[in-house]
Amino acid sequence: MKQSRTPLHALIAGIGLLGATALAHAGEVEVLHYWTSGGEAKSAAELKKMMAAKGHTWKDFAVAGGGGENAMTVLKTRVVSGNPPTAAQIKGPSIQEWGNEGVLANLDPVAKAGGWDTLLPPVVANVMKYKGNYVAVPVNVHRVNWMWVNPEVFKKAGAKIPTTWDEFAAAADKIQKAGFIPVAHGGQNWQDATVFESIALGVGGADYYQKAFVKLDAAALASPTTEKVFDTLRLVKKYTDKDSPGRDWNLATAMVINGKAAMQFMGDWAKGEFTAAGKKPGTDFICAPAPGTAKAYTFNIDSFVLFSQKSKDMKVTNDLAASILSPEFQEVFNLNKGSIPARLNMPKTKFDDCARLSMDDFVATSKSGGLVPSFAHGMAMPSATQGAVVDVVSNFMNSSMSSKDAVQKLIAASKKR
Repeated sequence: MKQSRTPLHALIAGIGLLGATALAHAGEVEVLHYWTSGGEAKSAAELKKMMAAKGHTWKDFAVAGGGGENAMTVLKTRVVSGNPPTAAQIKGPSIQEWGNEGVLANLDPVAKAGGWDTLLPPVVANVMKYKGNYVAVPVNVHRVNWMWVNPEVFKKAGAKIPTTWDEFAAAADKIQKAGFIPVAHGGQNWQDATVFESIALGVGGADYYQKAFVKLDAAALASPTTEKVFDTLRLVKKYTDKDSPGRDWNLATAMVINGKAAMQFMGDWAKGEFTAAGKKPGTDFICAPAPGTAKAYTFNIDSFVLFSQKSKDMKVTNDLAASILSPEFQEVFNLNKGSIPARLNMPKTKFDDCARLSMDDFVATSKSGGLVPSFAHGMAMPSATQGAVVDVVSNFMNSSMSSKDAVQKLIAASKKR
C-alpha cells in the first residue's frame, strides 16, 4: 500500500544507530523494517522467535511510518560505511537499483535448497532476482484490483454489483438516485493511481496493461484504449462526493462500512478495516475484483533484500531468508496483515473467503498471464517514471483536462527516468 514519508525523529534515531552499532557479528539479525502497527508488530515478534530457535539474536531496526526517503538515506549511509544490516524492507524495481550497487547477498544456495523456483510464480520470482540470482525474498502478496462493496446499499438502491464498467455506470446511477454515494474515494494521488490502474486492467486487459504500464510501450500508451481508460476514470470521478479531496483511504473505507457509500476501489489492506469493525465477508461486505478484472491480478509485494556480509555471517543471512519464506511465517504474517502468502499452494483453512479467492486467483493468473505488477504501488516502473505517471493521473482527476491531452502527457511521463 501507499508509503508515507518517515518523520525526522525516525531519521535521527536511525542515524544514532550508525555510531552505536558495531559491525554485525555472526548470529545477530538486524532488520530494517516498518512493521510497527499491531498485526505487523506481532509478525515481527514471530520472526524474532523463529530466528531465536535457530540460535540467532534479533536486533530491531524498525522505522515507523513506512518506507520514506529519510530511512533509505540512513540505510545508504550504513551500507557505504561497510556496516549494512542483515536485511531491509525494499520492493519492486528498487531491488534492481540496490543490485546495481553490488551490495546484495546471493541467495541462490538457500533458494535452491528451498525450491523457491517452484514455490513462487515466475513473475514474482523475477522481481526477487538480480541478473538471474535471488537477492530478495517476498513476505506477502497484496491484491490491488479489489472492489469493496456494501451489499445492503446495493439492495436498497435496487442495483446489481458490477462486473463490467458499463454495469458500473448503470449501478452508480441507481445508487446516486437512492441518496447514497456510489464510490468512496480519497483524493490523494496514490489513491487516484490505484483506481486508474484497476480501470486500465479492466478496460484493456492484462496484455494491454503489461505493454502500457510495465514495458512502457509507446504504441500501447498512445492507443485508443488509453483514452478510454481516462474516459472511464472521469466517469468514476463523477460518482465520488465533493469531500473526497485529501481524504485518507481508511476514512473512505469507513464510508462503505457504515453504509454511506456503496463501493471503494482499494487493495486488500482495506479488509482490515472491515474486520476490525466486526464485519464478515460475504455477509456484511463483499470483496470482488474491480469491473472487468476477474481474470487478472495486480500485485503489490512486501519483500526484503539481504546484504552481503562477511562469509562467517552468511548462515544468519540464509536462515533469515529461509524463515521468511517458510510456511509457518507466511501463514502467520498474512493472517495478521490481510494479504496472502507469496508461496503457492499454501493451506487455506485459516484464511477468510476474501483471502481464499485471492489465493485461488493468484494461482490461476500466474498460469494464464493475468498476474501483473501494480505500478501505483511501486512494483512496475522506475520511481521517477512512476511519480510522473501518477502526477498525470491525479492532475486529470482534479482538472478538466481532456482524455486526449492526458494520453499525450502520459506518454511524456513514461519517458522520465
